Amino acid sequence: MAAHGELPDVVLIDLLMRGLDGVAATASIVQRHPTIRVVVLTSFGERERVHAALASGATGFLLKDARPSEIVAAIRAVAGGGVFLDPAVARRLTQEILSLATGLASLTDRERTVLVLVAKGRSNQEIADELLISERTVRTHVSGMLRKLGLSSRTQAAVVAVREGMLPADP
Repeated sequence: MAAHGELPDVVLIDLLMRGLDGVAATASIVQRHPTIRVVVLTSFGERERVHAALASGATGFLLKDARPSEIVAAIRAVAGGGVFLDPAVARRLTQEILSLATGLASLTDRERTVLVLVAKGRSNQEIADELLISERTVRTHVSGMLRKLGLSSRTQAAVVAVREGMLPADP
């Protein structure tokens, strides 16, 4: 990565590259060289990759159709210690956060309880036994909870529960 023995201040990286995962590359760069800032090129179709890149340490996001002036602005912002989000990416992330908050608020008390038990790794049968309800009722609660949160898997639901601090701290 070093040219003439010096490391760059900023790396501009595409998330989708032939033979290389941009999220993994971002994580590797940030881990090996914590002073290097990473600006990611993305498209809206890569929502989960955007989240993963954020978690990996990227500090800037541009859409792939960014104008040269936007690229310069992103590089300057992150080089100066800031964060740069393309306005459309920022809007999209904000909408996701708001819809998640709205979704959590729409859960019934029972769905919240089921969500916590799912996050603890309990099976539908284990949840049914603990709550003294049928497994079919548990499936109904899980389906409703996933629908309201706009999620497609129990794993995604568990991540939401952990991220939102819904699991009690272990003593």
